[in-house]
Amino acid sequence: MHPQGVAAFPHYYVGINSLTELATKDDRVCVLNITGGESRTVTPVSHVYSGGNIVCGTAPGRSGSKMKTAAGEIPVYDNVAEAVDDGQEFNVVVVYLPPSGVRDGVLEAVRVNPNLTKIVILTEKVPVRDARIIRAIGQMHGIDIFGGNCLGLADAHNHVRIGGALGGSAPEESLLPGSVAIYSNSGNFTTTIAVYLATAGWGTTVSFSSGKDVYIHYAAQEWTHAFHNDDRSKSAVMYIEPGGYYEHDLEFDKPVIACIVGRWKAKLTKACGHAGAIAGTGDNALAKEEWFMEKFGVDAIFTPENPVCSEKGAVVVNISHIPDAMTAVMAKRGAKPDFDSVGDLSLKCWFSNNQGIDLPDNLNPPVVEAMAPYNEQIAGLREQVGTVFPRQTMKDASGASMMDPKTQVTKIHGTSVLDASTHSFEENLVQSLIREYPDENGTALTNVALNTFVNQSGKVGLAAADASREAGNSPNTALSAAVAMVGPKQIEQARTVTRALVELFKKSGLEDPADVGFDFSAQLEAADATLFLTDYAGRCNVAMLAAIEARGAKSVFIDFLKALEQKGGGKLSCSVLVAAITTHLAWKALMRKRLSITTVSNLPWHFRVFSTLIGSAASAENQERHTFCGVANKELMSSWSFTETAHLALLGNRPNEEALYAFSVLLGLIITNGPGTISAQGAKGAVSADGPEVPERVQVNKGYIGFLTHTGYAHGGNGFEAIAFLLERFGDSGLSGPGDADHSLDLAAMATDYANEYKSYKTKAKAEGNLSYAKIPCVNHPVFKGEDVNYDPREVFVNELFKKRGSYNIFHEFYHELVNALFKTGVSRNVYCVNVDAVIAVILLKMLWQPYADGEISDSTMESAAFTTFLFGRMIGSAAEIDDHTNRGRNMDTRTAASRCSYVS
Repeated sequence: MHPQGVAAFPHYYVGINSLTELATKDDRVCVLNITGGESRTVTPVSHVYSGGNIVCGTAPGRSGSKMKTAAGEIPVYDNVAEAVDDGQEFNVVVVYLPPSGVRDGVLEAVRVNPNLTKIVILTEKVPVRDARIIRAIGQMHGIDIFGGNCLGLADAHNHVRIGGALGGSAPEESLLPGSVAIYSNSGNFTTTIAVYLATAGWGTTVSFSSGKDVYIHYAAQEWTHAFHNDDRSKSAVMYIEPGGYYEHDLEFDKPVIACIVGRWKAKLTKACGHAGAIAGTGDNALAKEEWFMEKFGVDAIFTPENPVCSEKGAVVVNISHIPDAMTAVMAKRGAKPDFDSVGDLSLKCWFSNNQGIDLPDNLNPPVVEAMAPYNEQIAGLREQVGTVFPRQTMKDASGASMMDPKTQVTKIHGTSVLDASTHSFEENLVQSLIREYPDENGTALTNVALNTFVNQSGKVGLAAADASREAGNSPNTALSAAVAMVGPKQIEQARTVTRALVELFKKSGLEDPADVGFDFSAQLEAADATLFLTDYAGRCNVAMLAAIEARGAKSVFIDFLKALEQKGGGKLSCSVLVAAITTHLAWKALMRKRLSITTVSNLPWHFRVFSTLIGSAASAENQERHTFCGVANKELMSSWSFTETAHLALLGNRPNEEALYAFSVLLGLIITNGPGTISAQGAKGAVSADGPEVPERVQVNKGYIGFLTHTGYAHGGNGFEAIAFLLERFGDSGLSGPGDADHSLDLAAMATDYANEYKSYKTKAKAEGNLSYAKIPCVNHPVFKGEDVNYDPREVFVNELFKKRGSYNIFHEFYHELVNALFKTGVSRNVYCVNVDAVIAVILLKMLWQPYADGEISDSTMESAAFTTFLFGRMIGSAAEIDDHTNRGRNMDTRTAASRCSYVS
């Protein structure tokens, strides 16, 4: 039994005969859970837009409170019964309750208020059992139920919105009166469709969000009947998702555009987004497309390129095609749009940043001015130079590096260390700070800047490093002493100059700092010469400028400084020239907002630390005022790469092409293992302790000291273990050249002999209960194991890299023979992998073999060289972490919470 409703539905109650009755000016509303998270922002907007149609709301425990709106206060009660007892009169209930409370909320409203005619349920995923009960109650009492999981009802002609956020936060801008009715399974897209229609000049009558829970109470059949009886509505848009047969038997007397979406959902086995949007048998998106094409008498989907439609309607699968389809269908009926078009649907980019990539036009749309007030805000944003990173706790996080847990390959600013190993040392140093590699011109300038300050002769830092070495300290401890001397006062002028250059040129339109034709006359006129020039600068600046010219490097900033010096008033110092070079390197990234001003300001400091750390690796006896390890300073500046200089500092000679490549690969592989490594934690902790939220307080050199003090014989110095192992195997072999593939050694036999020897040793140790027996270094990585034959992908990459170059390494080949011999002799159950640590060891040993075999270096020197090489490479990754934590970290964010600490007795 049910009350008599609309005659067209004799078997169940429907109270709405026309869309004009859906949301009227006479409707009065009570909102259940009015102070909930969604309602507290949506309800005030609805109340104001509708002229004050919400008479009250409920929120348990909030009785007596008021919700303030621009149209007056809305009283709040504990429950519906209290509201009715207080004399509140309403015919509509809007439900914002959680799923478990919807049924009881509806039952109470119906029980205490006999005047109810509509209930709008916004809640998603109402249990089907509860939905059936709600349906039955509505039928018994003659109440139309809308939802669940809907955004409600809106009538643009009546200027009324009931329920959710149809029309958004400014419905009067989105819901323009017109002749199109909207029925949509999607709440948000209901508004989008209205806005899209307006771009073609079509306004709306009623916008109805049906919801898409499994049970849709007021569905397509009921809505279509009311649509036909609404004289205002000349046409309609129906947005239909997969699931359910609500639309199958529809018959239309007016034109309809049906937008059918969700073909991809046919493969789903459970709900995604909307609870009812699961396709069953014959009700998926493709099936529904066919239903509507048959109704409209069309044989294809409407697109702008193929505008298939009839007077009855069209089917689209792209929401942006709705306006064109509506115009095309209505034109066949001799009808024109309701008003002039409001904008269009073309892409309108308010921002554009192609990161310097030369993109085709279709991927690089032009920038248009935004509408007010956004245009003013964007204009203000353009005044900001560089970016500002959001701050957060960065103890075990990084915006610079990340390790893939499966491959163990780490990336630095998106570049894997494998790819980084194919770049030079100086290129990787730059990339660690400006997040991209320099071009050839930038690399030339980098080599000048870094080589200018590498000679540490007469510096207190070198004396401290030598004293530390003499006291028996490890290389990292010794180098820490030198880096400690590169304090903020040492670099103050360079940082000041960097900021001044940015300030002078930020609005100049300079895009390419290598464009020597750029007119900087205005900047020259505005410059404060006292910031850039000094009374006496020595001869270093002359040598630097000569080196820049010798390398053919170009820079607007260098030319600007030279012009400023020619105007008179002082001389340029080397620090100022380095500041110009670092500004040049960072300029493009800074203008694209990839870098912060803090990063650019600190670049000269990082560069000075790089030079100091490399330079201090060589003892004072190898450095004189004008020469570094026997090479003139001017020659280093004008013709040596910084990679070559690092090799010189470490091994005392200039590498040939093969050795240089191997050294670059070696340093690249060591760059980083992610933010969780001990060395990275040391750098990050040093920054954290200074308080990066005031970045000017962060002592960059202290960050490097943190990295250095957090390396040691186990982390950094352990590379020598593999070298020592190989020296034992090859020490008496008579090997002359480790790069000669035509050697006379039988590597397979050597590996088998050792495997048998190790098997006996291991068996004896286990029999004696000694489980701490010596392990073979650099095989059987804990991640890369479990297969019959195992590989470390990093080792495979480097091995193939050298093979392509025709570069042979007997130590590397021995490791491959060794893991096979261990398997064949029964030491291992499968073939172990050779891990990347072995690669580092074999590359370094190949470089050091000859001087070691000739007795020029000792075991301790070999160990020191291995450790120092690690420091050189890891310095790159540490630079990235120091800069990243300075920009993103919070004060003291590397602390461990007391609750996670434990006491051990």
